[in-house]
Formats: sequence, structure tokens, C-alpha cells
Amino acid sequence: MARLDDRLVPYLQELKRRGGYRTMTPGAPESAARITRGGRRLVNFSSNDYLDLAHHPELIQRAVEWTERWGAGSGASRLVTGTLDIYQAVEEKLARLKGTEAALIFNSGYQANAAVLPALLDKGMIGGEPRIFTDRLIHASLHHGCRGTRQIRFRHNDLDHLDSLLKKHSGPRSRPFIITESVFSMDGDRADLAALCDLADRHGAFLYVDEAHATGVLGPKGMGLSGHVPGRIDLVMGTFSKALGCFGAYIACSAPMRDYLVNRSAGFIYSTALPPGVMGAMDAALDLVPGMDAERARLHAHADTLRRALERAGISAGGSSTQIVPAVIGSADAALAASRLLEEHGILGVAIRPPTVAEGTSRLRFAMTSAHTDEDIQALLALIPEIAP
Repeated sequence: MARLDDRLVPYLQELKRRGGYRTMTPGAPESAARITRGGRRLVNFSSNDYLDLAHHPELIQRAVEWTERWGAGSGASRLVTGTLDIYQAVEEKLARLKGTEAALIFNSGYQANAAVLPALLDKGMIGGEPRIFTDRLIHASLHHGCRGTRQIRFRHNDLDHLDSLLKKHSGPRSRPFIITESVFSMDGDRADLAALCDLADRHGAFLYVDEAHATGVLGPKGMGLSGHVPGRIDLVMGTFSKALGCFGAYIACSAPMRDYLVNRSAGFIYSTALPPGVMGAMDAALDLVPGMDAERARLHAHADTLRRALERAGISAGGSSTQIVPAVIGSADAALAASRLLEEHGILGVAIRPPTVAEGTSRLRFAMTSAHTDEDIQALLALIPEIAP
């Protein structure tokens, strides 16, 4: 008998009452744009597989080849016997594409943010008191990485507010850190990285940028918006689990920073290395993504079309300018009802509710992919007026 069930059951009942209860629904994706759930084939507008690489034959083939040659698992952490020659080759390829001295692979995006930030914010290492300035809409993993240290949150993408906070909290023993995303995962809008770099330079701040939703789809050769400000961001984090179609995460940085994290980041030191097959899929994705300009153009054209339709229907798209297009509905119940309506018509648009987003801003978070056809987009557009709050 679980000793906490008497507390857990009422909690779960309250979640259901408030429309915040979550369940896992099994499905069988056949591409980024098609998934079978509950025996029905749906057009999927909720996948982060933006370039349809998860089912690309080259990723699958290299994953199989590396698994057959090096085994199903790595067998140890990177600092024991888990670093194969091929792993370092993937990191070197990634660093070249990102235009940085070095790169280091982590097991997931959440793990990377939760493990890297505590190592960076160590008072003994930085020689002062960390002052952490975070955009209010950063991902939960970034907040997790800052646990135990006070965050000074600035209004979303409001760099005047950030500038004023940096001035207010400056001091001879303070070490400022600015933490943001380049593309925000729930609103699909972008940070002004050039202006952030200018602010960081002016205030002597360390700039940490999460490029999870920009990697693969934005910037030079699809390598993220940081490519527009080469050499100016101290540390860039990104993932392989979205547009790159596989799994894992990376940080791109200076060589001393990479070496420091190898020695101080607990999440790296104490985690078993990723399996060879996953690394093979990463390697293939890095070969393919720079040449996928046509696919990137198609998904962004789809996003532009959807944003115009939402505007005509009077539905906020949350400032989106990327492949992520939210339809902000309002209450959790209304967002769930809109999601059910779409599914009745063969379209999957998952409702996003608090605490992932703020109360009153529940939404359908549409994700465009290069696998969506014009017919898929038109089928969705025909239903937009019906989901308007």
C-alpha cells in the first residue's frame, strides 16, 4: 500500500476539477505530420519534429550502423569508458557548424540546463555573488538550473526593463548572468540576440541562450539564431530532439568552458553516455540540416499562413514569428474543448494549460513541419473560426 495515496488522490481529483489533469495517450507516428492515436489516423500539428527527420532513412541507417558496430549502450559515463572516438567526432562537427571552439553533448535538454547552470553559478568559481537575470517566459529547465539562487526576472523580451535591472543590481562583487531562449517554446516569438549581446557587453554579463526551438530551423544553415551574432554569446544550448529528429542536447562554447563543465557539471559527470545509435542519428542530422533550406522555407510559409488565419478569426497568436504558432484560447476548459473539436475532424492540436502557461492563456500550440502539405494546412484553416473563443 502506497503511504501517500490518501494525499495524492484528492490532489488528482482537484486537478481534474480545474481542467489541469494530464494523461499519456499512446500513438504511432508515421511522419512528423501523421500519427495514429486510438485507432484513428490524425494530421499532427503538435510535433517538434519540424524538419521530419525522425523518420529520415539516413538517420535510421546511421543509427542502425553505429548500433551494430558499437553496441546498444555506451556502458559507462563519458569520464569512465563511455567516450568513443565517434562521440568526440560528433562534438567537433557540431562546434564547426555552430562556429564555436568546442561543443559538449548532454543526454537531454532538461538535463543540460539543469546541470550546466549550477556549475556556472558557483560563487567560488566566479569570485562573487551571481546576479541572475531571466526572461519571465524561459523554460522550466532553466528555472530548475537556477534553483537555490535568486532570479531577477525581466518582462518578456523587454530589454529596457532588463537594462534598468542590470543597473539597479550592479555592484563590485556581483557577477551578472542573462538567461534567455532565442525562440520561446510556447509563444513562438524570438529574442533580440544582437541587442542582448550589446547589453551583456555593456554590463559585463555572461549571456546564456537556449536554442532548443531554433536549432535546425533558423539562422545560417539552420544552426540557430546565435549564428547571426557569431562569437558574442558565451554559451549556447540546443537540442537534437526537435528539428534534428533524434535525441540529446548540446552546449556550444569556448574550449575552457567545455573543459570546466566536464570537470564540474554533475549531470554530465554522473550520467551514462548516450547509446552509439543515438549518436549515429545525431551525426546524420548534422550532415543533412545545413542543406535543408527548402524545407525550412516551407514550414515558415505554413506558419505565416496560419498566423494570418488566426488574426482574421480574432485569435491571438502570441507574437509568433516562427514555426511555433499558438492559438491563445483563454481558459483550460475552452482549450481542451477546442482540441477535442479538432480531433473530431482528424486534426491533432494539443491543448497547453497552466502551469506550463499562465492562467487565462491556455492555448492550442500548433507546430508547423516541412512534412505538412498544403491540403493539411487548408484542413486546419477551415476549422479556425470554430475554435475562436
